[in-house]
Amino acid sequence: MAFENPDREEIKQLLVESKIIAVVGLSDNPDRTSYMIAEAMQKSGYRIIPVNPNAEQILGEKSYASLTEVPEQIDIVNVFRRSEHIVPIAEEAVKVKAKVLWLQQGVYNEEAASLASEQGLTVIMDRCIKVEHAILVPRNH
Repeated sequence: MAFENPDREEIKQLLVESKIIAVVGLSDNPDRTSYMIAEAMQKSGYRIIPVNPNAEQILGEKSYASLTEVPEQIDIVNVFRRSEHIVPIAEEAVKVKAKVLWLQQGVYNEEAASLASEQGLTVIMDRCIKVEHAILVPRNH
């Protein structure tokens, strides 16, 4: 069966209930899309946890080499990596018991989606978290 993203109402609920977003592939370069989107989500009230083995700190938060090193419960794993690198990230997301595996716009991997959803994670692919948040969650929330 072909993959389908959750409906908008479910996505809205996930965004409203979530507090901590681990961003895999978050760049420490303010000109990169991952940085701009993570910064926007941080300004919207989310705690951003950078997952980038090449940086010590991004957006004022300690950066981790992998999801399994993050000492807190992660709500959403937001991924800025190429589609072919997603399966190991999905495996880590399952290990840390994240609630959502969210692959950014342009990122799509059916194998990773199956693996994560079979373990109870909600999977969203090829969607921008910042755009969805802007559309679905009113500013005064």
